[in-house]
Amino acid sequence: MQTAWKAFYNTVAVPTLYTGFQALAFFNPKVRQGLLGRQSVFESLTEQLVTARSFDRTAWFHFTSVGEFEQAKPLIDHLYPQARIILTYFSPSVAANARRYPLADAAIYLPLDSRQNAQRLFDLIQPSTLIFSKFDIWPNLVWEAKRRQIPVALIAGTLQPHSKRLQPVASAFFRSVHQEIDLHCVISEQDAVRFSQLCPPTARIEVTGDTRFDRVYNRALVVPDDEAFLPGQSTLSAPVVVAGSTYTEEEEILIESLSQMTTVAPHLIIVPHEPTPVHVQQLTERLRKSRLTYVKYSELVEESNLSQVRVIIIDTIGILAKLYRMADVTFVGGSFHGSVHNVMEPAAMEKPILFGPTIDNSHEAHLLVQCGGAEIVDSANQLADVLSRWLILPQQCQQVGRSAQQVIQDNLGATERTLDHLQPYFSI
Repeated sequence: MQTAWKAFYNTVAVPTLYTGFQALAFFNPKVRQGLLGRQSVFESLTEQLVTARSFDRTAWFHFTSVGEFEQAKPLIDHLYPQARIILTYFSPSVAANARRYPLADAAIYLPLDSRQNAQRLFDLIQPSTLIFSKFDIWPNLVWEAKRRQIPVALIAGTLQPHSKRLQPVASAFFRSVHQEIDLHCVISEQDAVRFSQLCPPTARIEVTGDTRFDRVYNRALVVPDDEAFLPGQSTLSAPVVVAGSTYTEEEEILIESLSQMTTVAPHLIIVPHEPTPVHVQQLTERLRKSRLTYVKYSELVEESNLSQVRVIIIDTIGILAKLYRMADVTFVGGSFHGSVHNVMEPAAMEKPILFGPTIDNSHEAHLLVQCGGAEIVDSANQLADVLSRWLILPQQCQQVGRSAQQVIQDNLGATERTLDHLQPYFSI
């Protein structure tokens, strides 16, 4: 049956995916950027390997985007410098970060998952191990690794309850892939049950937790409490709400809720998921219509007086984690758009967290709600009510933050557990 699935994937699915991406690139700048970045991946890889460190072992890590990269980093930290580190990634969102990562000997976009490309990658990289992060598993890479007798593992694996991979036809196909993976290290018991539907009874599925808990907690320890992260920060005259990784839907709700709040008037710092000039311009227009005073981060100077500014728009990237440190309350975006973003960073910094209703993609978001470290809000009215309650009662607000941080502390150790299970397969 696997032979049939391989034939279907390579003669039907791969060409269809390629055609679909080409068509989508006309309308989606992000897809277009990804296709352009893939045009010379083999030349780029060859050039990078010329100057790469020479080792007997080469660890190849593949991840989709930023979050999955963060899950891989604790393992990379352990392997470096005893092994050569090769990174492949799918999304343009992580491309710059991966290329700048100091522990990587080479970092490239993953080319189209054709049989020929997989063979060429293995010929160039000559990996000792292939490790996928979270869920972005590509069939031809797995099949080619099996053909070459190279161990394959999944780390921090997770599947949403209603994942299309669990549907009857899809699960039959993915079973032909997962049966060749030597080790599945998954985040939760629920994930283990779901992955068992894609694996043969003899598959090795281990619940090791999420390595990001270790990563974000260690990062939070080095972000100082007393550092000024905004020019003019000392002039802030009210509590601060930091809304991170926001989309248009959430920004509309945040603005409406801020307009409704009368008992307390916090400063709102909005950090858009993609702060493009067009998006920032649309956001400023909505704020003008709502008659809320605002300023853009790029306009701030040390002499800026923020006491009368209600909203600060962060029109740059790379400072969200630091901004969470200065927050009294945090709001994490994505959950009104389709899937919540990283809730671990504010939790690790002992901050109370709010987010919208769509959180099935995030095991840790569910944990935070269950343990009293976060609340779900469904509307602008509810958001205004919870913000007012927390900000009027700072002791309650701080207790929610302590509960959030406790969730992080209770889930530390995933890196060591994962390494323990990887050891027999990969000698790491």
